[in-house]
Amino acid sequence: MDHFQIKDGVLHAEDVPLPLIADEVGTPVYVYSRATLERHARVFTEGLRDVPSKLIAFAVKSNPNLAVLKVLQGQDFGADVVSGGELMRALAAGMTPDKIVFSGVGKTRKELALGLEKQIGQFNIESREEGSELAELAAARGEQANACLRINPDVDAKTHEKISTGKAENKFGIPLVHAREAFAELAALDGLNLRGVAVHIGSQLQDLEPLETAFAKLGALVADLRAAGHNITHVDLGGGLGVPYKTGENPPSPAEYGAMVARATKDWGVHLTFEPGRVIAGNAGILLTRVVRVKRGGNGPPFVIVDAAMNDLARPALYGAWHDFDAVAPTGERMTANIVGPICETGDTFARDRECDAVQSGDLAVFRTAGAYGATMASSYNSRGFVAEVLVDGDKYAVVADRIAAAAIMDAERVPEWLA
Repeated sequence: MDHFQIKDGVLHAEDVPLPLIADEVGTPVYVYSRATLERHARVFTEGLRDVPSKLIAFAVKSNPNLAVLKVLQGQDFGADVVSGGELMRALAAGMTPDKIVFSGVGKTRKELALGLEKQIGQFNIESREEGSELAELAAARGEQANACLRINPDVDAKTHEKISTGKAENKFGIPLVHAREAFAELAALDGLNLRGVAVHIGSQLQDLEPLETAFAKLGALVADLRAAGHNITHVDLGGGLGVPYKTGENPPSPAEYGAMVARATKDWGVHLTFEPGRVIAGNAGILLTRVVRVKRGGNGPPFVIVDAAMNDLARPALYGAWHDFDAVAPTGERMTANIVGPICETGDTFARDRECDAVQSGDLAVFRTAGAYGATMASSYNSRGFVAEVLVDGDKYAVVADRIAAAAIMDAERVPEWLA
């Protein structure tokens, strides 16, 4: 459930009519619902009620807006970060260092040092080389870094190939076949408190079976490591639970996921970490756009050209991803159209042959389920600037990320004297 509903013939974000935001902030603009974020956080937490010891660390990469992070900090969430910049955002939003988990395959030496300096709760180590470097840095400070070793279980998550992270050919983690040897090698280093293992097999999962398979492999590894004398107290189960982008989709619920986790891990006796992102933020946001014009096609459907583009919402161009397209003030009439943006790329296409609400020049419309992997993946391609972001709370709203104009981006560029 989300809080973007038709009231008196007009789509609202909670109690705020979207045309008001369009008029006062302009379009395109991302609009997030605080009530939806909080509801999803509560539902996810409740789904894990049978897991006795846990940390829920929001995947900051899915939506790093400070206001969004602050809302989730208020729900007792921590943060899963994959860069130094995300780490600093989590701290700025009030998330305590002990609830920050640093994941990511390419942490630099500077980022590892930053994590140590900020005394974060856990590093998820991706390789022997990274573990050795972290141990060296921690030992130089007279400390031990809390860490888990990320395992690649070679499990097909049955998701899009570009968001699959748990197969043997993916770049993430230590292959399971080498895990015992790598764990023993790193656990012996003075600067590491290697206290467990981690796994993450992909994003937008529609089926619990791949996750349960991966967890079974991880449970067997935990038993083997303990038999070898290692003290395993923590396991990070990652994230990846999918959301319904298309009407009729029915991914596993947090309750179903939680029941599976409780069953799969009941004998582990560890503190579990979870890294939800999309399942919390996805349906909590929309991208509000205005129709520039409707252009007649050749022999096919007309082109609905909107002022949002692939630089604002990249997922359709990157993954062929679906986002429902709805009029803000639907008339009840329908049309079939190609929905496109103004970027000079054929890839700037949101939908082809899509049956949707009938719209015309000047009408407002929304791309739904845009609260995750939306604004965070934006660019300034075609010198379009960066999209604004708004957070709604009941009958009020605030701009939580300013629109950055193309001119402001250009102001950061320099022409050297020798070209003047």
